[in-house]
Amino acid sequence: MALRIILTGEDAVLRKKSREVTVFDERLHQLLDDLYETMEEANGVGLAAVQVGILRRAVVIDVGEGRIELINPVITQRSDEKICSPEGCLSFPGETGLVERPKSVTVEALDRNGNFFAVTGQDLLARALCHELDHLDGIIYQDHAILMLDPSEVADEDE
Repeated sequence: MALRIILTGEDAVLRKKSREVTVFDERLHQLLDDLYETMEEANGVGLAAVQVGILRRAVVIDVGEGRIELINPVITQRSDEKICSPEGCLSFPGETGLVERPKSVTVEALDRNGNFFAVTGQDLLARALCHELDHLDGIIYQDHAILMLDPSEVADEDE
């Protein structure tokens, strides 16, 4: 495994749409392992491949419930109930915004070997799923922010 450099700020790559993964091989496995290690080192809860400059639809998430790897993920269900809370991003260190997200979402995806699965997330996991899947379409959390917050007013809650 290797640490990758997380793109920051207004790097144009962060606004690009990622392409579908079509090959499930050792290179993909290495990317997923690197993403996870990079995310952990940065104390995040999610990281999309685009954030390290790889325009592929691959995401890793761990909100404390174990590692989740999503390839070509799609949100298939969103709750009507919403939660508005502070959100940050490893690509925008030190910045936090107030963002409204669904309380619950269901995502369908493939695992690292190309096997289909679905995951339903509540609260923080739902937020992380929405946040990371947005990255795959070139959308950043500030696009949804109701209000950007002063860093001194918010506890550290990166991706």
